[in-house]
Amino acid sequence: MSATLELAKQLIARPSVTPEDEGCQTLIQEHLARCGFHAEALRFGEVDNLWSRRGDDGPLFVFAGHTDVVPTGRESGWRFPPFQPTVADDQLYGRGAADMKGSVAAFVTAVERFTADCPEHRGSIAMLITSDEEGPAVDGTKKVVDWLQARNIAIDWCLVGEPSSEKQVADTVKIGRRGSLNARITVRGVQGHVAYPHKAHNPIHQLAPALQELTAAQWDAGNASFPPTTFQVSNINAGTGATNVIPGDVELLCNFRFSTETTPDALRAHVKAVLDRHTLDYAIEWNLSAMPFLTESGELVRATCEAVREITGQDTVLSTGGGTSDGRFIAPTGAQVLELGPLNATIHQVDEHVAVKDLDTLSAIYESILRRLLG
Repeated sequence: MSATLELAKQLIARPSVTPEDEGCQTLIQEHLARCGFHAEALRFGEVDNLWSRRGDDGPLFVFAGHTDVVPTGRESGWRFPPFQPTVADDQLYGRGAADMKGSVAAFVTAVERFTADCPEHRGSIAMLITSDEEGPAVDGTKKVVDWLQARNIAIDWCLVGEPSSEKQVADTVKIGRRGSLNARITVRGVQGHVAYPHKAHNPIHQLAPALQELTAAQWDAGNASFPPTTFQVSNINAGTGATNVIPGDVELLCNFRFSTETTPDALRAHVKAVLDRHTLDYAIEWNLSAMPFLTESGELVRATCEAVREITGQDTVLSTGGGTSDGRFIAPTGAQVLELGPLNATIHQVDEHVAVKDLDTLSAIYESILRRLLG
């Protein structure tokens, strides 16, 4: 059994459903301490975070990841118990195998080999590990970044271990992410009996034309680095549950994943203009959960592409697709940030798994990146 597989299994065995860590960070630091890392255990609110660093000089390379996982759902639906890591058919099964305890294990073993071979490496290596990535993401990486900035600690390069790969490991590297803007729209009507519609105002009927306009809108055309901005409705709620009652209001939850071609203010203004044009009685609550970021070129991208080619023999694709990650908190500090991890095919699903060989491949790629930047 490889060291990476063994550590991944030990991490998966800890049922660290967000925001719990269940001792994962202590285990990680036990490994790092043997390599000369010095830790700061940072607890904000109910969230455990680990900042562990080797070296005092720059440049500073950071591996960023999380130990918390999403709930398992009905465990009887799993092939193997989700917190009983199991290898079958050359796959490691368990909650967090791909997202992202496998990556964290690969971080650690890559660092162990690199520091053993290059004990006098230049610069510094650090790990930023949180247990609040799958949850609200308020007391995790965001707070740690604030803590670092208050101490004038600047990250030069950051590799986030999110599962970026599509069909084979390392075939895709995320060099940025779209922004995410959420809205809760409530349209108010007048409740009444369905047989007397003239005595009521159906808010669903009122909303429908405006919603059609919003779903048909082209928000922008994207650019060379980002796909076009998208608008999606995730929830619509209205009614009493009875078939003979016109609802008094309807609530709509929706999300924009937006490129650098637009801004949150522009999106808010467009939505307001549409709702006003349809003369709706409405209220909106906005939540900006992420701004877009992009690491288009630089030492980190070059080193990563070269490392992937060296270890896999293949070229990787640079992408900004997918959801948000904690990279959104690190990139605004001026750091070069990218994401490279295992296949994302089973993340958040029943029977989450990762190929055993992919864990060692990732660890080798991470080590090669360290050698190119700090060796």
